[in-house]
Amino acid sequence: MNSQSPSGAPGRALRALWGYPRRAPLTLAYVCLLLVTHAWIGYGLSAGRSAGVLGYVSTNPDNLRDHPLSALLGSVLFFDGTLTDVASTGFVGTLITLGLGVCCFLAWAERRWGAVRAVAVFLGGHVAATLLTAAVIAVALRQGWYPASVRQELDFGVSYGAQTVLAVGTLALPRWGRLPWVVFVLRVRVRDVRAAGRGVGRGVHGLGVGLPPRRGHRHVHHRGLRLRFRLRSRLRLRLRLRRNGSRLGRPG
Repeated sequence: MNSQSPSGAPGRALRALWGYPRRAPLTLAYVCLLLVTHAWIGYGLSAGRSAGVLGYVSTNPDNLRDHPLSALLGSVLFFDGTLTDVASTGFVGTLITLGLGVCCFLAWAERRWGAVRAVAVFLGGHVAATLLTAAVIAVALRQGWYPASVRQELDFGVSYGAQTVLAVGTLALPRWGRLPWVVFVLRVRVRDVRAAGRGVGRGVHGLGVGLPPRRGHRHVHHRGLRLRFRLRSRLRLRLRLRRNGSRLGRPG
């Protein structure tokens, strides 16, 4: 019997994990930062203060007009997903964006091209897709497809950058795996478009943006791989209550 066989695949995985900080130090630091900010928003702040922070970094039209640089850069400091509700589709989205997109393929880009180029690819995709989405939203608002409240929607996360490195990461796969990978990525995006048409959640960052509403459905925006999570629902509720309270408290 071969005594080395049990340590084959697990051994390679452990060696890869052990060498991860050396091969992709910037990606590792970024993942740690995302986990810290996720815990800070979810557990370290009150719902009202969390809503204020996320509202400020959201890449909605009002923020892009008022403080574009802070919104664009601040948006990628948080990920919109769940790490605890493992039975939910939101957890699957977290595995794809944070797990595959950032932890795996951003690390691959850093190892292959260096930290500067990897960051350029990630941020370039994030900024370009955000600005394109903002332009589509502007057209949709003029056409009356979206309500005016879209201008202040919560819209943050790493999905644009993650999708960019997922697409670029096709080069890391063997030739026989590239076509299935492309089909997988496209299938995920098509699913997001359908989810947006069915009214799964609010907040934009996917290919569903700019589509007129289906008959009998309220049109909503959907960011790439994001769904409507409980945290976002609570934050929105608190934010709306705070706004209504401020209106009621104003002198007539």
